[in-house]
This record gives sequence, structure tokens and C-alpha cells, in this order.
Amino acid sequence: MSRSRPLIIGHRGAPGYRPEHSLASYELALDLGVDAVEPDVVFTKDGVAVIRHENEIGSTTDVADHPEFASRRTTKRVDGSDHTGWFVEDFTWEELAALRCRERLPKLRTRSADFDDRYPILRLRTLLDLVATAGDREGRAIGVVLEIKHATYFASLGHDVAALLAAELRSAGWDSGVRPLVIESFEQHILQRMRDRGIRAHFIYLLEAEGSAHDLLAAQGPDAPTYAEQLTGAGLDRLAREVDGISLDKRLILDDPRGDDGVVAEAHRRGLDVYTWTCRPENAFLSPSFRCGTTDAAFGDWEGEWRRIADAGVDGVFVDHPDLGVAFFGRSGADR
Repeated sequence: MSRSRPLIIGHRGAPGYRPEHSLASYELALDLGVDAVEPDVVFTKDGVAVIRHENEIGSTTDVADHPEFASRRTTKRVDGSDHTGWFVEDFTWEELAALRCRERLPKLRTRSADFDDRYPILRLRTLLDLVATAGDREGRAIGVVLEIKHATYFASLGHDVAALLAAELRSAGWDSGVRPLVIESFEQHILQRMRDRGIRAHFIYLLEAEGSAHDLLAAQGPDAPTYAEQLTGAGLDRLAREVDGISLDKRLILDDPRGDDGVVAEAHRRGLDVYTWTCRPENAFLSPSFRCGTTDAAFGDWEGEWRRIADAGVDGVFVDHPDLGVAFFGRSGADR
């Protein structure tokens, strides 16, 4: 990637100020000048791609206030963990459209919680059209960084995730590479299936700080490689043949004992782009050495942490507060 600064990505829109994945969150992110926005995509019972961080929606919508849906509260095992609540795959799109978005962290982000219950759940198509229109209006290329959530799980329910998304992207005019599209997932197999369907995009593999990818666990069991093993020299060699880049939990950069010759440099030497998540200013999300004051909601030394990330030479950053992200990362490395 030939950029003097990282790509600035509105993570779920602008969730530092508006409930995540709501129309208001994305509109604000676009107004604040991000290079791209990041929707997480899951699927309804009738195969509609909708934008939610997880398929469980009890904490991010008003579903619990709808008595007609009370009987759908249940416990499910998703990607190896049990979750209790309401799940998008148990609703049709028409039913989900009756729900409204809520702030996930109301005690931490009280300003955002003031906007609860105002905005409906978004379909992916609505966001694709919104971003395309904004880019045309502003005369600049605004991208979408589309994260596919729980692909193996949804496949187990009978959804052909790649086919559904490919059809949606083609219908919206986002399949040909004319508009900047990144497709990312914690499951590499779905990235290959999207590529096989002819979708022209930049394919990014997400890696956690610990554990293993669920699609690999499902296929290989205890023999599945860990994320740490995938970030060794041999692992990066293999990834460089299969994806365009990687996206890392920021701890993998901030805690890397190799410093300037760490994982970012190793990936770059193999031609891989490197993104990182998530740049947030609140103490609750900062590494301990950058926290200030006594409350989780207070802003700590976020600039200090972000400077470490910028100095590592990353190619893309996910931000919850787009105004801060644009102001900080929008300067070239020489200006910082």
C-alpha cells in the first residue's frame, strides 16, 4: 500500500458518539472524513445480510422490550462459546426491521446512549448505497471494510454465505473493484470463497492475540494452528500466498518485544498489508501504561498509544471516534 499515512476506518461507524452500526453512526463517520467504514455482517432466517457486531442482539437493540419476541430468547453455542439472548438467524428481515439500535456500553458511552431507540437495524445494502452516494457527492473514494462474522456457524444453518454476499455486492455495484472494497474475516476459508466467486476486493485476515481461528478448529480440531503460529515466519509466508493482508489485535503490536523489527515489519517484508484494531481513547480500552485518572470512561494518554501504533508503520487503523482518528492519523508520518 503506497500511503504516507494509514487508512482511517470508522469502526462500526462512529460508535464513540452514536450506537454502533446505526445509520446515525455511519453518517457521522462519513461526515467526519474517514477513508472507509466497517460493517459487521450476519444473516437473518430468510438470508438477508444485516449489520450487527454479533448475531446475538439482546445488548444492542430493544428486542427485550418486544413481548411478541420473548419466546425467542434462548441459549446457543456459537464458535465454541455459549451465548444467551436473541439471535438474528431466528428472525426474518421484516421482523428485525421493527427493532431499534441501542448503545452496547451505556455506562461508558453515555452520550451515545442518548440516541438509543431512534434508529432501525441496517441492511448491508442500505450501507453500501449510503457510502457510494457519499463518495460520489464528495468526489472521493470512500471504502467499505466488510467483516464477515461467524461464517462457519451460518454455513451450519444452511446459509451459503459467499453466494449471499456476492449477490448483494453485485446488485449494489460493489463487486468490480471500481469502489474500494476490503473483505475481512477471522475465518480465512470464507475469504477464499469470496475470491473464488470473482469479487474484486482486498482480502484481509483478522488475527486475535490468542487462540485459533474457528474454521480451522472445526476442520482440524486440536491440530489447528494457533494465531501465534500463523504469525511466525513460516505462517506469514503461507498467509502471503493466500491473502492480501492481516489485521491484528493492537496488543500484538504494542506488546511486541521485537519493536521496530516486529510483526508489522515481518508482514511488510512479505508484501502483506497490516491493519490494527481498535484505536479508542477511553481508559477502559487503553493498554495499562497509557491510562490516566480513575474512571474507565475518562480519556487516557490515547495519543501516546496511537503514536506507538503509527510508528509501527501500519497500513490501516480502526477508530471509534473518527474525528480523533482523522486528526491524529490523517497527518503524514513526517508531520507527527
